[in-house]
Amino acid sequence: MLDKDTKQTIDNARDILVGKVPNPVTQIDLITTAMIYKFMDDMDLENISFGGKRVFFVDDLEKYAWSKLLSATVGNSERINLYTEALDKLPYAKQIPQLFRSVFKDAFLPFRDGATLTLFLKEIDSLSYANSENLGDGFEYLLSIMGSQGDAGQFRTPRHIIDFIVEVVNPTKNDSILDPACGTAGFLISAYKHIIKTANEQKKPLSVDAIKQVAQNITGYDIDPTMQKLSLVNLYLHKFTTPKVYEYDTLTSEDRWGDKFDVILANPPFMTPKGGIRPHNKFGIKANKSEVLFVDYFMEHLTLNGRAGFVVPEGIIFQSATAYKSLRKMMVEDNYLYAVVSLPSGVFNPYSGVKTSILFFDRQLAKQMDKILFVEVKNDGFDLGAQRKPIKENDLPSAIDAIRTYQKSYDKADLQLPDNCLLVEKSKIAENGDYNLTASRYKQSTQVINAKWDIVSLATLEQQGKIEFLRGQGISKSDFVINGKYKCIHYGDLYTAYNPVIGQIVHSTNEETKIKSMAGDVLVPATTTADAMGIAVARALNEDNVLIGGDINIVRTKNKYILGNYLSYIINFGVKKELASYAKGVNILHLSNKDIRCLRIPLPPLEVQEEIIKELEGYQAIINGSQNVVDNWKPYFTLKPNWPKVKLGDFADFIRGPFGGSLKKEIFKESGYLVYEQYHAINNDFTFRRYFVDEDKYCEMKRFAVQAGDLIVSCSGTMGKIAIIPNNYKQGIINQALLKLTPHKELNNIFLKLLLQQPVYQSRYFTNQSGVAIQNVVSVKELKEMIIPLPSLSEQKAIVDKIEFEEKYINTCKEYIAYYKQKIADKIQSVWSSK
Repeated sequence: MLDKDTKQTIDNARDILVGKVPNPVTQIDLITTAMIYKFMDDMDLENISFGGKRVFFVDDLEKYAWSKLLSATVGNSERINLYTEALDKLPYAKQIPQLFRSVFKDAFLPFRDGATLTLFLKEIDSLSYANSENLGDGFEYLLSIMGSQGDAGQFRTPRHIIDFIVEVVNPTKNDSILDPACGTAGFLISAYKHIIKTANEQKKPLSVDAIKQVAQNITGYDIDPTMQKLSLVNLYLHKFTTPKVYEYDTLTSEDRWGDKFDVILANPPFMTPKGGIRPHNKFGIKANKSEVLFVDYFMEHLTLNGRAGFVVPEGIIFQSATAYKSLRKMMVEDNYLYAVVSLPSGVFNPYSGVKTSILFFDRQLAKQMDKILFVEVKNDGFDLGAQRKPIKENDLPSAIDAIRTYQKSYDKADLQLPDNCLLVEKSKIAENGDYNLTASRYKQSTQVINAKWDIVSLATLEQQGKIEFLRGQGISKSDFVINGKYKCIHYGDLYTAYNPVIGQIVHSTNEETKIKSMAGDVLVPATTTADAMGIAVARALNEDNVLIGGDINIVRTKNKYILGNYLSYIINFGVKKELASYAKGVNILHLSNKDIRCLRIPLPPLEVQEEIIKELEGYQAIINGSQNVVDNWKPYFTLKPNWPKVKLGDFADFIRGPFGGSLKKEIFKESGYLVYEQYHAINNDFTFRRYFVDEDKYCEMKRFAVQAGDLIVSCSGTMGKIAIIPNNYKQGIINQALLKLTPHKELNNIFLKLLLQQPVYQSRYFTNQSGVAIQNVVSVKELKEMIIPLPSLSEQKAIVDKIEFEEKYINTCKEYIAYYKQKIADKIQSVWSSK
């Protein structure tokens, strides 16, 4: 954990630099270089204290020693000269190890103020390499200030989580060890310490030569040269004389593809690769999500006896996309995975509240096991706030014990595990083909045995006359009248609210013979999709005499033995996946009352149900408020009257998608050059890839080809939706429903997107006077003549930065939504918990 003094030193150093060096990236480089400079002198002074000699600052470098540089006899002017001279000489000094020389390569001081330098160096002077983790923690804290960790999908792995993973994987002195996204080398150092510690505990301490061999068995890769530089020094400070960390693009380069390792430890980036990363064809899973590619990489690069432990986002656990399902199938069926540890949402605070799990591989053990162990960690020894303060509750030690027990006694029939563990047969996980690794999906059968409340089927409650099943009736347009007597609800309206308890009804009718609601009715769509099933399937209606339309299943509770609100929460957060398994169909799913009758639920007394609902509605209120912020945020900015006015056509190139029959489905291929569709512009989703053309067609239509940074605009049907082609784009062409804009250098592409999204431009150029979208085509001629404001590039960048800053708060609201949905799910699961 980052200690208070190191944090204060970093903050002070940045405060000193900011007046001269406002760029955070340059600040990071200056602070890192100064820390390493200081640590080299610390090692020299330590050698002297043990009766040795200086190693680094000798001969022509002696006068540049940090301790001499900060001597009170050296003035500011002389100090800045000495420091800049040292930065020039250190990369070429032969007495400096190569890894240190590489650190100082291209290092420079971007200002000439001696007083500022003196203040800055005095702050760095308070850091000592005696606590070598300050180097990594300090640097990671700098990244968190920039926000670059979250943007790149990288989250600092807390030391205790690293140590937990290493303890479970249990690397040995003979293992070759890899972290292919090593950051500051935290996993590698923890593995090194673990091996030495284990030998000492077994009364078999390693010799000096054996310890050197352990260090030589450890390898790290990182795509970021700054991270590589930092990890090399960090390893050196931990007595690695020749550390092996390579600047290497794990997802793109094939140079080291043939290397295999006995142990892989990692917390890989959670993001779609950006900045030019293009996965090569040697991956077993075709994907563009880096978490998928990294897990694939681990399987490809383990030896036959290999083991691995690594952090993954929740998408790996349950996402239904083909790549995720294929990945999980490979992990289970090819005998890699044997344990899944679920971590609480906040482990990565203050960097992110993202929900994660840890997966453990063991190629030998997994072959012999017919089950997978699921472990839920609710507390990791720290609270889940931004400060992550220590608490007494800590499930990690018992989790280690449980996994150890399973490793040793997996074949015993009387295997006893703690309540937070669950063993699931691989055949059960494989049953419906999605290989979902969510433990709660498989809990119900176990929970039923030792449930806190009676578990009853809805069919039984119906037989007892406690609930009733009905079906809504169709309502046609002819039934609608102005100021009709009744409200009504269609099945489509069930998807309009985020709250499982519907409060607003949107239609009116005069029909008297239809099915009317009673307070406590729970409505379940009879027709749905797989995506909709992922949101919510049950809605409680707490209002009498609302007409219920067709394609709606009704569970009538009358709030007598079971509350409608309670039942809707139980279905949505407790048995939804079971209900989904009964759904019939492929793209369109169908559910009947017969399916709903199969559900078995816990049934506490009404007063307990009321208490549960009160708590859940508190969480739901936060979700609704956060969702309201997300839904209503629009990236607006003020158009200043003093900005120059220009024609858009003079500052951007326009290419309208091809008309006519040049893009027919008959010419499409299964792979090749991507055909960009309206979907990409509307959803800003470039993972969707449906149609491809071959190279001949691509060359023929090269004028319609996209490049990174181009804007694509939907220009028929749903119009005016805009997306920017990402850096990791797939080569391809736009189709007839898109317009491609390529801004000139005077026009920031993000600014242009924000500008065109403003209501004044959307209403004038992308809708007709009535506000209804034009169905055929946007007029390119009119767009070229569009008069737009053109502030300076710096002003454009400031607007973009402001909008992106606001977007961070929107993302925080999204995290709140996810967090409180999980709170609801946890509460619902607790209703099943054993006494």
